Amino acid sequence: MLMRCIAPNLWGWLGDYTGKRLLIVRLGALCTLLSFSLIFFGKSYAWLALVMALHAFFWHAVLPQFEVITFAHLREQPERYSQIRLWGSIGFILAVVLLGRLFEWLSLDIYPAALILVMAGIVLFSLWVPNAQPSYQGREPLEGGFLQQLCSPGVIAFYVCVALMQMSHGPYYTFLTLHLEALGYSRGVIGLLWALGVVAEVLMFLAMRRILQRFSVRRVLMFSFLLAALRWLLLGSVAEYLWLLLLAQLLHAATFGSFHASAMTFVQRSFGPGQQGQGQALYATLAGIGGAVGALYAGYSWNTLGPTITFSMASVAALAAAVIIATRLQEDRAQP
Repeated sequence: MLMRCIAPNLWGWLGDYTGKRLLIVRLGALCTLLSFSLIFFGKSYAWLALVMALHAFFWHAVLPQFEVITFAHLREQPERYSQIRLWGSIGFILAVVLLGRLFEWLSLDIYPAALILVMAGIVLFSLWVPNAQPSYQGREPLEGGFLQQLCSPGVIAFYVCVALMQMSHGPYYTFLTLHLEALGYSRGVIGLLWALGVVAEVLMFLAMRRILQRFSVRRVLMFSFLLAALRWLLLGSVAEYLWLLLLAQLLHAATFGSFHASAMTFVQRSFGPGQQGQGQALYATLAGIGGAVGALYAGYSWNTLGPTITFSMASVAALAAAVIIATRLQEDRAQP
């Protein structure tokens, strides 16, 4: 979590300053592989903490810069981002299913080796990715440096909402499984419910191009936050009813799918080519901070106030983000 808050900004600035984003992606992937490989050379707490810190520091160099490269390839069609991002969700499903079965057949002792194999694949395939640089093609140039563009109307408000959205996910990612077990659901059913959320996310990514062509980013973000507020209320108050729980999991299409795709589009529109890396890095940083705060407050609240109040607090955070988006974001923000 700490590296996620620090590393993206350093790598984002370096990518914007040098323009060598693809080189940073490749070196970041290679150093991620090498640093994680150190896990085989020691088992003490201090050594493993060092391995995780190094691994996370280089890993967070990769994704924000790759997002910039992706949008650079898409150029005047940023709404197609979701058609590429859905493969991340498919990869997640395959990893959960295939690695889960592999760990059952063998043992969790092969976990480090399995991750090494995946990381080596990332290094290999990064060598095949063609380079691309962000350009002003199809839109008005944005004036000023990163800080000036960050202070443009609505941009800071957007980043505050990113943190609020991730904070609202704290109880979900930290305690959902325990919450559903306490309500009497089996682990098999809980696994299927998690999978249902990811499937809904993939389907939303398939539809996002048409949605963003028809509706403004501001409107999509606002409805994503409103549906998030509803989802957390359902999970905290009526999750014992299976049909309402299924509805809540289907809303993952909004709380992650439509939110993430429209948020990426907003970042791409809000910063010039020379500031794209820092814009994506700040998104990753605030998402990390929000997630950490959410997990922390949920940990304290769960035992003292209970699941209903904890999820209700998450709902209030998402609702606050919806209000901020509705009042502070411009409808036609930097449309291409």
